[in-house]
Amino acid sequence: MKRFATLVLLAILSLVAVSAAEKNPRMTPEQNARQSRKDAKKQQKMLKKANKKQAKAAKKYAKQQRKEQRKANKELRQRRG
Repeated sequence: MKRFATLVLLAILSLVAVSAAEKNPRMTPEQNARQSRKDAKKQQKMLKKANKKQAKAAKKYAKQQRKEQRKANKELRQRRG
């Protein structure tokens, strides 16, 4: 029984190794360059999106600060006047 289990386990491991080898073939230099360009473009797109989101948040925060400042000034004038 132990021999059978070992044999089955060995067969499964060999099948997994073969399927992993088929999924990851060696890339030619051209394919590697193309993949690098693609990854760089993807990275730039992500950075642009993050920068846009950060700028939007900063703009929103500045608007909120201006609004609170106006409100504080208005309350101050009302107390004095």
